[in-house]
Amino acid sequence: MGEREADIRPEMAGRSPKIGSGTAENKGVARQAPTARNGTAGDELPCLLELALRRENMLAAYKRVVKNGGAPGVDGMTVEELKPYCQLHWARIRQEILSGTYLPKPVRKVEIPKPDGKGTRMLGIPCVFDRMIQQAIHQVLSPMYEVTFSDSSYGFRPGRSAHQAVAQSRDHIRSGYDWVVDVDLEKFFDRVNHDVLMALLARRVEDRRLLLLIRRYLQAGIMEGGVVSPRVEGTPQGGPLSPLLSNILLDELDKLLEARGHHFCRYADDCNVYVKSKAAGERVLASLERFLQKRLRLRINRDKSAVDRPWKRKFLGYTVTATRKSRLKVAPESVKRLKTKLRQLFRTGRGQSLKKVFTLLRPVIQGWTAYFRMSEVKETFQLLDKWLRHRARVLLWRRWKRTKTRLKELCRRGITMDEARLCACNRLGPWRNSGSKQMNLAVPTRWLQSQGLVSFLETHAKLALSQ
Repeated sequence: MGEREADIRPEMAGRSPKIGSGTAENKGVARQAPTARNGTAGDELPCLLELALRRENMLAAYKRVVKNGGAPGVDGMTVEELKPYCQLHWARIRQEILSGTYLPKPVRKVEIPKPDGKGTRMLGIPCVFDRMIQQAIHQVLSPMYEVTFSDSSYGFRPGRSAHQAVAQSRDHIRSGYDWVVDVDLEKFFDRVNHDVLMALLARRVEDRRLLLLIRRYLQAGIMEGGVVSPRVEGTPQGGPLSPLLSNILLDELDKLLEARGHHFCRYADDCNVYVKSKAAGERVLASLERFLQKRLRLRINRDKSAVDRPWKRKFLGYTVTATRKSRLKVAPESVKRLKTKLRQLFRTGRGQSLKKVFTLLRPVIQGWTAYFRMSEVKETFQLLDKWLRHRARVLLWRRWKRTKTRLKELCRRGITMDEARLCACNRLGPWRNSGSKQMNLAVPTRWLQSQGLVSFLETHAKLALSQ
């Protein structure tokens, strides 16, 4: 925004209280009309909504939204167009927000494939301006709630990550809690009950204008194909406020598990509870199902939830070995999804040079390996390297097309004519022939690496050393 956005500054009197610096008991909320030491009313301190709309807070929200980028909402406004829009309309919209007359625009419905390939996940993309307001609210509310969130909650929280959640789950298993209650919430983000969530917010947030604005964001319609549908439940993923609201709701679950002394890890709506026997796990699962249904109006997906051994389940893409000292390893489902993605990139690379194809693969390989750098089992990366080299040789084999070309290329690469005929003059498919002894000798690993092919195993070793 810069200094030119002088319009984005609420006119506020008095001092600003520090949000989130107290305990849960003081609620972190400033009273609107504090009494002075001599017993008379002093200058009014700003409420939470006014704090959210302060110039410095709005500038920080603007910078975050621009940095994150993202697709436009239903109005088609891009992040590049947000600055001039604010310069023209901020004073008016700010007054509407403070007076309670502002109405957020509907979110744009987008469906993306689920990681497991089964069905789609719905995203709700708010307009860029509404994303900025939501981000400003998030920056004010987050410090209030962070001090009271559970230490076993890791999703969408500053300074916490999926890797920390995975490490804690491994520690629980090594401590002898070798049965896991894997809780899967059925369509969580689509089924959040607005009344339950608003009641939880009202316990800590006393500013009714801010509560009204949050409810309006929850109830903003969903536009699909030019038609707006009302929304009576759910917090569709896509807005900055949705992750915080989901944590506020599921913190009730965390507090219950802590009160009962359970060992657990939660990352967003993925929750694992670790117990010492199957019978204990069945009791915990039944109890949690009753609590979630009665208290939070959420349902457990019984088809995906289970009480089982940890090495038969996955958590955030990882699983563990079935040994006394459980070691982290990549879950088979994660490897399967990666191969599907790499196959698509190989298809995209048909007709391009091998170096260009490897350039497309490099960020995917490095990013995937970086996420799974905590894996303590190297075999997965060795097998992936073998599979990747095989796919690269398939690509070459297909490019050579005719038998004459294949014979020529194999001989040029040091294979005798008799050996080359065994490989090139048969009716086997590209996968079988590209995995033959002749093809492995003609296209060795060192040559593929010279063309830019990145190794999973070598990348993992470097990342492991840097941890």
